[in-house]
Amino acid sequence: MALKKRDLVFFFTICLLLLGAMVLHLFSGQLKLSWNEFLDSMFHFDVKNTQQLIAREFRIPRLVIAMVAGAALAVSGMLMQTLFNNPLAGPYVLGINSGSSLLVALSLLTGFSFFQSDIGLIASALFGALIFGFLLLGLSMYIKSSISLLLIGLMLGSFTGAIITALQAVSSAQELKAFTIWTMGSLQQTQFDQLPVILLFFVIGISMCFFLVKPLDVLVIGEKNTEILGLNIKRIRVLTITVTAILTGLTTAFCGPIAFVGMAVPNVTRILLKTQSHRKLLLANLLFGALFLVLADSSIQLLESIIPLPINAFTSLIGAPLIILIVLKRLK
Repeated sequence: MALKKRDLVFFFTICLLLLGAMVLHLFSGQLKLSWNEFLDSMFHFDVKNTQQLIAREFRIPRLVIAMVAGAALAVSGMLMQTLFNNPLAGPYVLGINSGSSLLVALSLLTGFSFFQSDIGLIASALFGALIFGFLLLGLSMYIKSSISLLLIGLMLGSFTGAIITALQAVSSAQELKAFTIWTMGSLQQTQFDQLPVILLFFVIGISMCFFLVKPLDVLVIGEKNTEILGLNIKRIRVLTITVTAILTGLTTAFCGPIAFVGMAVPNVTRILLKTQSHRKLLLANLLFGALFLVLADSSIQLLESIIPLPINAFTSLIGAPLIILIVLKRLK
C-alpha cells in the first residue's frame, strides 16, 4: 500500500488523536487515578485496593470495548456500503443489528444459562446477524433499488421489534430489567476477564477483512466488471456478510445496539481520504471508528454528573445530523 504524504499526515494525526482520547477516557471518571494505579492493576493487582479495582474492572475494560466497538462498527459499515453500493447502508439501518438484538432477546428473556454466558451471548448475536445478513443478501439479488433495500431493512427492524415487545410482555421483572439496560447500549457491562474473548473475535473478524481488500476494490467498478476479471462474486458476498456478522454480533452482544457509527464513520473517512482503496479505508475506519466512540464515551463520563446518557442515545444525537449533512451534500 503506497501512502501519499497527505495520507501519512492523516493517519499520523488520527493516531495522535486516538492516543490523546485514550488518556482522556482513562482519567474521565469522577474518582481520580494515577498512572501507577493503572499499571499496578495490570501487573500487581491487589483486589483489596479500591483504586486498582476501579482501574482494572471498570476503566480499562470500558476503554478497550469502546475502541473495539467503534472500530468494528465502522469497518462493518464500510463493508456494507461497498457490498450494496449505497452510502446509507450500515449494520444498524439494514437490520443486521436487529437480527443480533432478536437472538440476544431470546437469550436474555428465556433464562437459559448457556445463552447468558459469554460464548452463548456472542453465539446468539453472531447467529442473528448472520441470518439477517444473508436474508438481505438474498433480497439484494432480486431488488436492485437501494431505497427499496433500505426500506426492507427498516421493516425487518420493525418486525423484530414487535417480536421483542411480545417477549418482554411475558418476561420476568429481572429478565426485563437486564434486557432493557442492554437495549440502551452500554460500554460499562464488560468485565476484565471477558477481554481475551472479545479481542479474539475482533482479531478474527479484522484479519478476514484483509482477504477482502482487493475484491472490494474491484467491486466498486460494478459486479459485471468484477465477474469479467474472474472474481467469484458469491464468495465475496458470503465472506463480506460473515465478517460483518462477526464484528456486528460481537459489538451487539457486549454493548447492545449502537446506532449511526457504522453509517457515519465510513462516509467521513471516504470524504477525508478521497479514495476508494479499501486497504486505506480499512485502516482509517479502524482508527477513526475507535476514536469516535472513545471520544463519545469520554463525553458521556464528563457529562455524567449533569445528565446520564446511554451510548446509543449519544451516538444518535451526533450521527443523525451528520448523516443529514452528508445526504444534503450528495444531493447538491
